[in-house]
Amino acid sequence: MNKKVRVRFAPSPTGALHIGGVRTALYNYLFARQHGGDMLLRIEDTDSSRFVPGAEEYIIESLRWLGIEIDEGIGVESELNTHGPYRQSERREIYHKYVSELLESGNAYIAFDTPEELEQKRLEIKNFQYDATTRNQMRNSLVMSKQEVDKLIADGAKYVVRFKVEPNEEVVVDDLIRGEVRINSSIIDDKVIYKSSDDLPTYHLANIVDDHLMEISHVIRGEEWLPSAPLHVLMYRAFGWEQSMPKFAHLPLLLKPDGNGKLSKRDGDRLGFPVFPLEFHDEKTGVVSSGYRESGYYPEAVINFLALLGWHATGDKEIYSMDDLIKEFSLERVSKSGAKFDYEKGKWFNHQYLMNRDDSVIASEFKPILDAHLSEEGVECKLTLEQIVHIVGLLKERVNFVSELWEQSNYFFVAPKEYDEKSLKKRWKEDSKSQMRELLSVLEKQDDWSASNLDTVVMSWIAEKGYGVGLVMNAFRICLVGAARGPHIWEITDILGKEETIRRVKSALDVLP
Repeated sequence: MNKKVRVRFAPSPTGALHIGGVRTALYNYLFARQHGGDMLLRIEDTDSSRFVPGAEEYIIESLRWLGIEIDEGIGVESELNTHGPYRQSERREIYHKYVSELLESGNAYIAFDTPEELEQKRLEIKNFQYDATTRNQMRNSLVMSKQEVDKLIADGAKYVVRFKVEPNEEVVVDDLIRGEVRINSSIIDDKVIYKSSDDLPTYHLANIVDDHLMEISHVIRGEEWLPSAPLHVLMYRAFGWEQSMPKFAHLPLLLKPDGNGKLSKRDGDRLGFPVFPLEFHDEKTGVVSSGYRESGYYPEAVINFLALLGWHATGDKEIYSMDDLIKEFSLERVSKSGAKFDYEKGKWFNHQYLMNRDDSVIASEFKPILDAHLSEEGVECKLTLEQIVHIVGLLKERVNFVSELWEQSNYFFVAPKEYDEKSLKKRWKEDSKSQMRELLSVLEKQDDWSASNLDTVVMSWIAEKGYGVGLVMNAFRICLVGAARGPHIWEITDILGKEETIRRVKSALDVLP
């Protein structure tokens, strides 16, 4: 019988959750859901010096906003929470047991080398690495007597525990994305797995022990951990857990939109896009970083966008709901090479989701933004909710985000105070003022203010006068909008109403040459 699928997302609380980490969480979630498995959230906080207050809560809120559901672990109350604690800082006693086990079996040793001594060795030996060729030249329990070791520890000397890597062993990592990776153990150094200074293990020991005890079936993580995978295989072997070892899948990196290398916050700052799911306030530095949520992205759009960065579906379809992704996702179709982070494509996805959203829903999302702008302008909204819904329907095609609707629609709510110079230069001609006076006279006589009637009457008047339709209608648009933009002119007059339309034409005639 196959082992139940159990995956984990195990971030460190060292700041905002990078969008690359979000994609790792997403792929874990899709894989778990597709196989009827469980998704765990574990916090890897063994590096206390890098801990950032609020980071854990930020991670939980980010996953919740994105719809990535956690079955077990941090942030959930569940009957499945039987493998805790889920914070590594709360698992000290557990790790002590396994550090002792490795020491007793001879698979690890205690080292007292100071940072200065290690630096001296690096100066003496080119490409120095703490391994089978150098460990006997160092200050550790392999070359010291038990009495010396015990005395140093009793005297409070700081030490680390290193995993002992035997040379010339073939290590095989069977990666579900990259295939079989074989390396010789001689190139692996004796990694530190425990530090007495903070009484905590390093990532290498903690994640091996936790994955084993939490019965993790698949470790799906970033490519940056691939070089550590052979060491982890050796550690599973040392504990006698090789047969129950999880399967590995190392995901490709998210790359800079331009140039080479891994996507960073600096790229986002430079090119003007977020690299974090939510806005993050770093209490240590005071720096505020932008987030996808606060930038106006829909969580469904972010999920869809991220899913296709490094994974390809079977067909040409691009719009996938979370349920669609769960059905379609497979690790076999995850790319081995990095994916360029096309942030413009991210905007495109948001536009698609906005276009498929009901106009009334968008209007309710737009209303607080509208109210804030009108408050700044010092005016009240004279339009009904029904009219706002109609405006949204007219203009949503032109925007990627709800916040952009104000710039596209402001003239519906506030009369123009100035007129766009480029539009005037191109559209406001020598005869425009006299033509607008005539048009004003035609409009004032209309009792039927419907679009169909205005179109018939105005077009007949233009034809009778022999005026150019474009010249008249573009000048009319400038009077109403302040620029050569906006939907069909009769849509604008319908929403503004007769009184406001006439008032705006008169105001323009008072100002324009």
